Amino acid sequence: MALRDWITRLRGKEEPVAPEAAPEGVREVAPEGLPPVQPEGRHAGVMTPPVGSAAPQEASGTEAASPLAPPISSPSLTDRIEADRGAPPPPPAPEPSPEPPQAAVAVDDAEVTSEPEQKGGWFSRLKAGLSRTTAKLTESITAVFKKRRLDDEALEELEETLISADLGVAASRRIVEGFRRTRFGKEVTDEEVKAALAEALAEILGPVALPMPIQPAHAPHVVLVVGVNGTGKTTTIAKLGQQYRAEGLRCAFVAGDTFRAAAVEQLQIWGERTGARVHAPAKHGADAAGLAFDALTTARTDGTQVLLVDTAGRLHNKSALMEELRKIVRVIRRVDPTAPHSVLLTLDATTGQNALQQVKVFKEMVDVSGLAVTKLDGSAKGGVVVALAQEFGLPVHFVGVGERATDLRPFEARDFARGLVGLD
Repeated sequence: MALRDWITRLRGKEEPVAPEAAPEGVREVAPEGLPPVQPEGRHAGVMTPPVGSAAPQEASGTEAASPLAPPISSPSLTDRIEADRGAPPPPPAPEPSPEPPQAAVAVDDAEVTSEPEQKGGWFSRLKAGLSRTTAKLTESITAVFKKRRLDDEALEELEETLISADLGVAASRRIVEGFRRTRFGKEVTDEEVKAALAEALAEILGPVALPMPIQPAHAPHVVLVVGVNGTGKTTTIAKLGQQYRAEGLRCAFVAGDTFRAAAVEQLQIWGERTGARVHAPAKHGADAAGLAFDALTTARTDGTQVLLVDTAGRLHNKSALMEELRKIVRVIRRVDPTAPHSVLLTLDATTGQNALQQVKVFKEMVDVSGLAVTKLDGSAKGGVVVALAQEFGLPVHFVGVGERATDLRPFEARDFARGLVGLD
């Protein structure tokens, strides 16, 4: 029977009929007892291996040959198979290139991260951290001011833009009134507005950009760290402890968040890293005021210069929990009537205008002496720092724009103002 008829029967899925004679040069099918050799090539549903590559082998080790031939216009399948068998073996696969070195895992982070530290200094990190706030603010300014006269309508739009960026009503009105006095009726560009805005912001922020003074003469200087849940109190203590230790000050931590085991454990880990003593509760839920009393008593005799006291996070609208803070203050004053020497309120920038209410209540309860604004890098509400400065005039001691210990820095008004509007 002709080979072409045999191919036609295969395509019609008829029962294959053995050819009268195997084509010349093609081996016989597999010996009896083994599964029949399937024809290779496109007719068997398998892609034909390209010329120059090794032909696949059956699991049994028997080399398969196909009685089929491709169209006349192409070399015969038998010739291609034979050419493959006679071809030299393919070259070995190249050795895989080595993996690029991984970034070193930072050991000075509040939460260890493998991300490399950003280059370009603190201002670059601050500007990058404020980028979400900057984008929200500058996009609106650019949309409003395109070589436009600064009239009443433009000033009204500017005020709305500033309020929406969480600068607060009072600060926004102050800035707009300043523009009205100095630039009203003039044609301005968006870049000129940004530069003038940075100057106005720095004027508001300048008086509150004050460092938190540490006076080792108090032996020790007691810093009570307070704030609502999740604002970063424990992390802030760890970062400050590392910075003070780097300055040569002898520090100790008080794990006063006695109901949260993770907070106690975190301070203990940081105590091991920095060599700081950690005063931890003997049992879960121990009295925080009693723990602070014992820690201060010990610190006055062992040479501790800075005592950082953690406290449990509490909602500012829960009077019973807030009263516990007053108890801590009363108890430690039995040891040192001037303590605490600093009351640092940590604020999460992502809360926006709600931070104003937190400051109001905590200030009434424990006489807050300064602020630390954290998580500016995860917020589009960094303008709240301006609102806080305008509303309360409390010193802003620190701002945080990342997880590394070096990402909590003393607050600088000019850098913050220029970073907020995207200027170098």
